[in-house]
Amino acid sequence: MANERKEGRQGPPPGGPPRGMPGAKPREIKKTIGRVLSYLEGYRGRLVLVAFCLLVSSGSTIAGTYFLKPLFNTFLMPLKGQQNPDLTAFAQALTAMGALYLAGVVAVFLQNRIMLTVSTGALYRIRAELFAKMEKLPISYFDTHATGDLMSRYTNDMDTLRQMLSQSLPQFLTSCVTIVGVFVAMLLLSPLLTALMMAMMLLNLRIIKVLGGRSGRGFARHHRALGAMNGYIEEMMEGQKVVKVFCYEDKARAEFDRLNRRLAEAGTEANTAASVLMPIMGNLSYLHYAVIAVAGSALAIGGGMDLGSVAAFLQYSRSFSQPITQLSQQFNTLLSALAGAERIFKLMDETPETDEGDVTLVCAERGADGSLAETASRTGLWAWKVPEEEGFRLVPLAGAVVLKDVDFSYDGIKPVLKKVSLYAKPGQKIAFVGSTGAGKTTITNLINRFYEVSDGEVTYDGIPLQRIKKPDLRRSLGMVLQDTHLFTGTVMENIRYGRLDASDDEVRAAAVTAGADGFIRMLPQGYDTPLTADGGNLSQGQRQLLAIARAAVADPPVLVLDEATSSIDTRTEALIERGMDRLMEGRTVFVIAHRLSTVRNANAIMVLEQGEIIERGDHEDLIAQKGKYYQLYTGMFELE
Repeated sequence: MANERKEGRQGPPPGGPPRGMPGAKPREIKKTIGRVLSYLEGYRGRLVLVAFCLLVSSGSTIAGTYFLKPLFNTFLMPLKGQQNPDLTAFAQALTAMGALYLAGVVAVFLQNRIMLTVSTGALYRIRAELFAKMEKLPISYFDTHATGDLMSRYTNDMDTLRQMLSQSLPQFLTSCVTIVGVFVAMLLLSPLLTALMMAMMLLNLRIIKVLGGRSGRGFARHHRALGAMNGYIEEMMEGQKVVKVFCYEDKARAEFDRLNRRLAEAGTEANTAASVLMPIMGNLSYLHYAVIAVAGSALAIGGGMDLGSVAAFLQYSRSFSQPITQLSQQFNTLLSALAGAERIFKLMDETPETDEGDVTLVCAERGADGSLAETASRTGLWAWKVPEEEGFRLVPLAGAVVLKDVDFSYDGIKPVLKKVSLYAKPGQKIAFVGSTGAGKTTITNLINRFYEVSDGEVTYDGIPLQRIKKPDLRRSLGMVLQDTHLFTGTVMENIRYGRLDASDDEVRAAAVTAGADGFIRMLPQGYDTPLTADGGNLSQGQRQLLAIARAAVADPPVLVLDEATSSIDTRTEALIERGMDRLMEGRTVFVIAHRLSTVRNANAIMVLEQGEIIERGDHEDLIAQKGKYYQLYTGMFELE
């Protein structure tokens, strides 16, 4: 991203927006639900079993409660007043009731266990498709989207989706079945008490709506505050050296205190509404129970209800309000999960990097007559396989790059390159110099087809760049960037990243060429030393040497060196100068450098200013012109 910022573009703020956090709401609920359910199609048999278990668990609870009516009326009341009552039938009834509840417990266990397997499998597919799609996105997408925001798709959004599939959705459906079942059972027992119960439940629903809405808004503010604070912490951790150098500690603490206080206030507000909801609903359920008990007793005394029906209805009154409360809570969780799923699917629906090329890169060998022929073995000779009307032709990969009247703009508004024309013959070293934002890195990005030219043409060995398939094009190019990125793994694995089929000897030879072999052998485990945290256990210069070795093992015909030696001290630079010369020998090389001493031996130096080439020539020609390059060069020596 540092190179892109050089060209004057601005990305989103650090940390990313707080969208998709709990408290957010999806925009297209029906469409999102359909896409989530599509990942469950392979588990239809298991989902049918889950539905059966769900019905059994809810049905056992409802039936067990309804069993109180015959338990009282048939098995207990007839025993009233008997000296030596026979409890055999009563014990059998209790055993049947216990078996009913036991079946419900087993069903709940099976339901949770199966849904855990289903949700894990579905999320595996979603993550795999999400990562595969991310790998196909163009560089421009990552330039305009914060890393933290993209990472939240894999963490926060995926976690809320997991919770929805494994817990919230089954509980939501269970609550719905329970509410319907309990309501029907209450109607069968007493329509009058059911009407009284529903009247009291309207009050509950009103309270849930008010407190739930306030809690939802509070949690939305809480997660926005949490995102801001996390982004600030990440920024401060990465910039600790700058913080200490400029004595920014007091200011940093003050800003953190402000963000932390805002998070605490938002969390207090959100949790206050959420925490009082359950106690209020619990106390109201006791009030409802008391009212129903009084009304039921009055009906029983008046002969309007039997004792068993009153006992069963009282139990239903306790179990009716709980699923309604759970339903409201799960509903908010489902909305939050669907919002996260919507963000995941939005990334999946992004337009992938297009590639209309039909020219491929193949291994070649020369026949006795000097003609080229394609071969499956690696010969060290490469050729472009260009389709034609009748078959194809092979063009030797030489590394001739030509830009003709190239215009380019990142946003379609502000031009970055204007009518840039240049040619690089095979084996030439072309250098770009100029101030920050002049367009140097942009030219190399166009050669790699990280971006497409707005106007003009770029050719590679006489073939229009658009005709070459991007993977084949990039396989023929080697890049050493100013910002080195190392992966988790050993030193040897990081160098081999340049060519995955390289042998250990080839990796070591590349390290020798780059001048990295000496320090690598001094590491605790040599080439097998593990690297973590982007090579945090190495110096910046050592990391840069590994990047150069990575390019060397790739053995490409064209090299792009973007400030490749910027992090290497003068002594180290002198030690690897011959190695770099060997690396560049016979290759077309594009060099971007602020240290003008590194480009003096270039075949041609392009001086850019505001997207235009204002001067071109070799070192002596440009010094003789006494123009911009002369000013930069003499100014550099004055600084020294």
